[in-house]
Amino acid sequence: MYGFESLSFYKSKGYKIYPNKKINSQVIQKHWDSILRFAATINLKEATASQLFKRLSTYSRNHPLYRALKQFGRIIKTIFLLQYIDDLELRQMVEKQLNKVENANKFAKAVFFGSNQESRYSETEDQILAVNCRVLIENAVICWNYLYLIKLFSEIKDSSKRKDFIKTVRNSSIVTWQHVNSQGEYDFSDEMLKNAIKFYLPELLEVAVA
Repeated sequence: MYGFESLSFYKSKGYKIYPNKKINSQVIQKHWDSILRFAATINLKEATASQLFKRLSTYSRNHPLYRALKQFGRIIKTIFLLQYIDDLELRQMVEKQLNKVENANKFAKAVFFGSNQESRYSETEDQILAVNCRVLIENAVICWNYLYLIKLFSEIKDSSKRKDFIKTVRNSSIVTWQHVNSQGEYDFSDEMLKNAIKFYLPELLEVAVA
């Protein structure tokens, strides 16, 4: 964390948490107009953030705008860390998002289970094709999950039970695959499909929109 004063100043106040370093506010003030133009360019979509930061990364670390943005970023970072320490709800929200990311990574590994989860393609085109196939399978599973949940929801008539159902879905993740036998046998014969769960899309779409 960073502060606008020296370390001795914060120690004299008896604070329990001290900043690591001091923010160079003079650099921020001197190049404030450049920082605003940088932000406005992104906000007005004159250029994407990735394009600007890619260009900025080619500059020297002594470039004035680079130094000013770095100092300004330390303010944002410090504010967030202090809020994270004080705000239980924020910590829970961040933890929830991190769990979603970890769950998504596990999902990708579950789908890409062959060859010890290693891509053995040397050509870039083949590698892209393999990744796209994995993403297609992931999306198919997630799409099925959505359809199944909407179907269950449409069958609930009691309003209070509907609210409980929605609350349960919101507190869980749609990215789940434990019900999919990814390494099993695939039988699409008429005999097997006659007992499969059927989705009537127009009806489900009406429920989803409502």
